[in-house]
Amino acid sequence: MAIDQPADPRPAYAAATTWVADLLAGVTDTQLDGPTPCDEFDVRTLMRHLIGTGKRGLALAEGTDILAVPPIDDRHDAATYAEATGRAVELLAGSSRLGEIVTVPWGQVPLAAALWGYISEALTHGWDLAVATGQNSEADPAIVEPTLAAARQFIPAEIRTLDDIPFGPVVEPRAEAGLTERLANWTGRTSANWIQVAAS
Repeated sequence: MAIDQPADPRPAYAAATTWVADLLAGVTDTQLDGPTPCDEFDVRTLMRHLIGTGKRGLALAEGTDILAVPPIDDRHDAATYAEATGRAVELLAGSSRLGEIVTVPWGQVPLAAALWGYISEALTHGWDLAVATGQNSEADPAIVEPTLAAARQFIPAEIRTLDDIPFGPVVEPRAEAGLTERLANWTGRTSANWIQVAAS
């Protein structure tokens, strides 16, 4: 089914992962053990998970088995993430594989759709990291808007009660919430207390 998003996800993937790399670089050692909006992750573990998803994006670009890449990496540094995602961007730039069916944790989808999934994950977890560490939590609206449209279509509110859906109930956004915060809310994050942390 058609969704209102650009056909080519590569510019958004490059921009989203660059934003996340900058956030990772902005984390201090004193923040690593702090909590995040992901109840199961402290800051360090969230960073390790972002690197895991970055390396899965690289596996997509390389045409190798994504599921063989651990979702939580051993490292938590910005350079490792930037290296993996930067290499993915390079490989994808000249790729003609966007329509190729690939296997990702949520099923078999075209490569372009898989990239939109990883863009959503990068932006959502980037928001988590930003609000947990007091950084700017709003990414470029030009990349968040189509990602939010895709999320609203492919993870609708009605399916949140199913056992195999890893998203909580949709959270009503604040009136003044930006698009990245609204994407986080759509995936089940409660933002009010975290936004206060980011502003303090």
